[in-house]
Parts: sequence; C-alpha cells; structure tokens
Amino acid sequence: MIKKDTWVLIHKTILEPNQRAPQVPEDTKKVPLEMWVKGYLQKDTPEGEMVEIKTRTGRMETGILIEANPYYKHDFGVFVPELQVISEQVREILFGGDEK
Repeated sequence: MIKKDTWVLIHKTILEPNQRAPQVPEDTKKVPLEMWVKGYLQKDTPEGEMVEIKTRTGRMETGILIEANPYYKHDFGVFVPELQVISEQVREILFGGDEK
C-alpha cells in the first residue's frame, strides 16, 4: 500500500492506435499515445490501481499507479576505452600536454 501524499509515477493512455491523427507516420499510428506523470498521491492505494495525483503545478491527473518515489534510472552505457584515448588526444592537441 502506498500512502497518501507520496511522490509517485502514474501511466495513462491518451489515444489508442485507432484514434491517432491520420497525418502521423505509419509506425506511430501503430502504437498508443501514452503519458507518464509524477505527482502526489491523493489517497492510500496499492500499486497497479487507478489513482488521482496532484502534480507540482497543482494539476490533477488520473492514471495507473506505477511506483512510489520514482527516480531516473538511465545512464550513458558502459565504459568505452576508446573514448578515454580520444579524451587524452584532445587534451594533448588543445593544451599541449596531459596536465590535469
């Protein structure tokens, strides 16, 4: 159970594929238009249920409760040794040495 006033992430389908505008690209027409929004949960609710949230701008939104206290989970990938070599080459070209 996620408690009221917890910062949460919700998901909502805005348009189904058959509701998409005719001028959108063919590959876009095949998928729904979806929205993910963060805000404060308005009542205690278990994950996966339909909820109402209040965004930081005061807008009320409804959607399926995805998670509590969401955070960014992306990164820039694994270490690439070639980029380190390039960095050292650029430093040499720009500054004439490997001063740090």
